[in-house]
Amino acid sequence: MDNLDELYNDLIMEHSMNSYNKKKLQNADFEEMGHNPNCGDEITLELKLNGNVIEDMAFLGHGCAISQASTSIMIDTLKGKTVEEAKEVIQTFIEMIKREETDEEKLKKLEDAIAFRNVCNMPARVKCALLAWHTMEDVLNKNANNVEK
Repeated sequence: MDNLDELYNDLIMEHSMNSYNKKKLQNADFEEMGHNPNCGDEITLELKLNGNVIEDMAFLGHGCAISQASTSIMIDTLKGKTVEEAKEVIQTFIEMIKREETDEEKLKKLEDAIAFRNVCNMPARVKCALLAWHTMEDVLNKNANNVEK
């Protein structure tokens, strides 16, 4: 295992055990529950917008280390981005996990979320890593008409 893999593993463990993003968000504009029936992972994402910019996010829920860390890192990655930028990052993450996107330049926009790039080698964990990202995608798609452009 090289140093980069160790760093990524440390980052995932840190977020799964000590996530400061796991809390109730006061005055959330949107809330969406995500559930993985295969393993029982469950999250509730809360989102606060300022115009079309993601001002704040938080989550509550339970699940494996991968799902909890992925949710926390996604929040760090998407906070401060516009809705359109967030959709682009979400799409890139999903494509990375499905091995459809491997271009290093494109993957840079994932920031710390690139730590999950090797999850594709663990098929049982793919849905765990994608849970938050699909849930966030649902929030943005369902509420697109309510978000100022």
